[in-house]
Amino acid sequence: MKNRSVKGIMIFLFILLSLYFVLQFIPGIPWSWAQKKLNLGLDLKGGMQLLLEVDFSEVNINKADKENAVQSAIEIIRNRIDQFGVSEPSIQRIGENRILVQLPGIQEFERAKNLIGKTARLEFKLVAEKDEYEKVLNDIDSYLKANIDKYSFLSELSTELAEENSDIASQILNNDADSTATENKTETDLLDDNNKIFSNLINSGDRGFTIAYDYVPLFKKLMEDPAFKRSFQANYQLALGKDDKEDPKADREFYILYSNPEITGDYLEDASTSTGKNMSDPKTYNKPIINLEFNRNGAKKFANITGQNRNRMLAIVLDDVVYMAPVINDRIPDGKAIISGVFNMMEAHDLVIVLKAGNLPAPVNIVERKDVGATLGTDSINAGKLAGIIGLIVVALFMLVYYKIGGVFANFALVMNIAFTMSILTLFGATLTMPGIAGLILTIGMAVDANVLIFERIREELAAGKTVRSAVDAGFARAIITIADSNITTLIAAIVLYNFGTGPIRGFAVTLGIGIVGSMFTAIVFVKALFETFITSTNRDKLSI
Repeated sequence: MKNRSVKGIMIFLFILLSLYFVLQFIPGIPWSWAQKKLNLGLDLKGGMQLLLEVDFSEVNINKADKENAVQSAIEIIRNRIDQFGVSEPSIQRIGENRILVQLPGIQEFERAKNLIGKTARLEFKLVAEKDEYEKVLNDIDSYLKANIDKYSFLSELSTELAEENSDIASQILNNDADSTATENKTETDLLDDNNKIFSNLINSGDRGFTIAYDYVPLFKKLMEDPAFKRSFQANYQLALGKDDKEDPKADREFYILYSNPEITGDYLEDASTSTGKNMSDPKTYNKPIINLEFNRNGAKKFANITGQNRNRMLAIVLDDVVYMAPVINDRIPDGKAIISGVFNMMEAHDLVIVLKAGNLPAPVNIVERKDVGATLGTDSINAGKLAGIIGLIVVALFMLVYYKIGGVFANFALVMNIAFTMSILTLFGATLTMPGIAGLILTIGMAVDANVLIFERIREELAAGKTVRSAVDAGFARAIITIADSNITTLIAAIVLYNFGTGPIRGFAVTLGIGIVGSMFTAIVFVKALFETFITSTNRDKLSI
């Protein structure tokens, strides 16, 4: 009696668990209290797949540190994606230094790509003084003039500059020059200008130095050359301001910074977004800003920096791009700072994500990107549904025709097994993929295998002249060992596939494993309970099986 009570409780919980989650899939039923949802994978829902590569070319570390760096990069990327709001992303290591990221359902491809790939190296650097600007620019001009043949993309600019200055010089000699056009330049000035190839890319104004939009690609190309960087002293760094999203072709701000940072993001304790409230500051009022708060040591360091460098510009640099360079008016003792600039609230939110998640240990390059459309996902779901329905109908018809009343019980158990598998996947927030659907369809075929063994055993016992009750009990008792052997070996294979496989293979293994556990329970416990309730309890003389 006690065994029947335990068995009844198990079956009740089995049915309740299955209904609790499966009824969510039926339209019109308000089961919103079941908070768990079954997530669809990239191949079903559509989305984006990125293959990333951790770049160690500029980082001098040993093999063990590289291993740790890749694992650290995976965790940082995972934290960023979690805060970004992607449900059930798949992040896997591929090979020695590659990471595969799958983002189901995401539509903002560029935003996600930038969020994942951003190194997020936050630095505060002092801006060089005006006389230092002149010295660095002169060093660069001298280097380029001596090596102009190496930089063919600058040759045309140098020729245009020489021709322009030659025309103005002729006007000066003929005394018909327009003073405005020549900017009061002497012939000596114009000859000097011929040598200022780089300086002529830079404009000086009231707000500081800028570089024209058309010249930005030239600047970036120069910065890719290590020899060019060696043309000026190592304690300086050239940097551009952030591009203006509202006016993409606007001039970019140009800075010469001290290469050593005064303080870095390692001291950052918190970051958040808000809207500027100071009406006296038009740069921040009613605009998105990022609030930074340093930890205790960082606050002391920041107070010293701001106290010792009054009236100097302190650039806030993120991944070598200057977001802003305010003038230090006074000492800041509380360790708080803000970042404002040409970004909207969404960009500010993304910056906060990468700042809070931490710096990537090494640059991460996007090697490959694949976009999966929602249409493909819908087609895959429909094809999977059709295959599952056809398989279920064929198996159900076979069991009904061949095993009659036993087939009815087996089919009922089969439906409950599918519901159980879907419920477990939903309960743990798993992600269903096409290989997962394949595992589910395979489960349909395998689920009745245990029932076939039991029913054949019962037939043998009935043929030997046993009563219906004895034949049923003996059929289940003798088939259990065989069922356990076959299903456990398959379950072991599923476990091996999960441990050593990657995303799609793991999806198949999970669905198959859950289906095997469900089929064993339904065959050994659930179907036997149906026999005991409707067959053996009525003392039948015959059994149609």
